[in-house]
Amino acid sequence: MKLALFGGTFDPVHRCHLAVARAAAKKFGLRLVHFVPATLPPHKGNRVLTDFHHRFAMLALATAEDERFVPSLMEAGASEPNYSIQTVRRLKNSLKKSDKLYFLIGIDAFMEVSTWRQPVQLLGECDFIVVSRPGFSLADAGEALPEALRPSRDMLQELRKQTAGGTIALPSTTIRLLSGVNERISSTEVRAAAAKSLKQLRHYVTEGVARYIKKEHLYASTSGQQENRNAEGGKVLSFREAHQRSHKGRE
Repeated sequence: MKLALFGGTFDPVHRCHLAVARAAAKKFGLRLVHFVPATLPPHKGNRVLTDFHHRFAMLALATAEDERFVPSLMEAGASEPNYSIQTVRRLKNSLKKSDKLYFLIGIDAFMEVSTWRQPVQLLGECDFIVVSRPGFSLADAGEALPEALRPSRDMLQELRKQTAGGTIALPSTTIRLLSGVNERISSTEVRAAAAKSLKQLRHYVTEGVARYIKKEHLYASTSGQQENRNAEGGKVLSFREAHQRSHKGRE
């Protein structure tokens, strides 16, 4: 079975996230896409995130109608930063040897992959699907790789000739560029729309997520958002237990 890990803060999950997952599933034959919201992302600095239980609830609502999409609790309740290599290995430990795991990621985030925790080892754990956008090429993805894995200058020149899609095959991993995802939405736009009408918010998120945002008064004002991870501990625990039960049901 082919499946992908799709990580992020999902603050909140929006239509572009779903479009990316659908496009990747269609092109690469993915049976499942695990949406993994981060509790303490190491690369977000001091940015205040919406409480985890809200972000997970919105993911559950957004993915409910597609049986390929799985809202995941693998990083729930973490007391220290979550590193991708740990999450990938945790997911791989639950898979069969015949399963094929991909790491689904946007090109902007991938451009920083060499600064991540153990990047060479991470890239050796699974293949990557990098979602491109106008202005980027496969060569940009190649140049972003850690020096130990970076293609030669001549190969990068060849890669620049590929205007859409393409693959970088390395001894330890394969980088596949996914182009043609036309949805362009930022979480900043969604948060701004949240202060407006429900109708405007629906342009960016699904109906269920829009209503949840309004019901819980999320993103009403940035000054009103505060991290309160200790208070949410009980909710996260119940989510984790529910995840474990549902995971056993899938086996």
